[in-house]
Amino acid sequence: MPAFSAAELRTAVHDNLRNLGLDVLEVVNLRLMFDVHGPAEGSLEAPLTALAELQQQGLVRHIGLSNATRQQIVEGRRIARIVCVQNQYNLAQRGDDALIDELAAAGIAYVPFFPLGGFSPLQSDVLTRVAGELGATPMQVAQAWLLQRAPNILLIPGTSSLAHLQENLAAAHLVLPAQALAALETIGAAA
Repeated sequence: MPAFSAAELRTAVHDNLRNLGLDVLEVVNLRLMFDVHGPAEGSLEAPLTALAELQQQGLVRHIGLSNATRQQIVEGRRIARIVCVQNQYNLAQRGDDALIDELAAAGIAYVPFFPLGGFSPLQSDVLTRVAGELGATPMQVAQAWLLQRAPNILLIPGTSSLAHLQENLAAAHLVLPAQALAALETIGAAA
């Protein structure tokens, strides 16, 4: 269970600073867990106020929200400057399409978690076909699609191997032509 009370958040920030040997944490995302299955409404005033106080003390440089609804982002922006939102989003799970565009207009980064599908990696005949046509892997195409989706999308694909890291980095240079983008759009429409 993520830290959510003011005391838990203070302890977690101090523990991270000590364990990482830092004076300040660059970004702390407040993870909202009102429902384990995804974003759900609930007030974030108390925990976000605690994070804002840690920011005022110089222990946290920037604040983000994770697993947040549009209403929670609005509420959060009244309490603190929100620099990023981290929600589940990928080629197949596109529930935040409109939100991504709203955040881009407000200069707020969007960091999709499970950008490659998570515990069940993205699998699609369309994705495989487009990747083959471009001489890339399906995961490179999925990442390239995210990077081309909106200018505020920041990717943090996890990996434990150097080969996958190199593959992930190469995705940033993959340009998807219009026909590939049109084909990939059908994946989200089918979900």
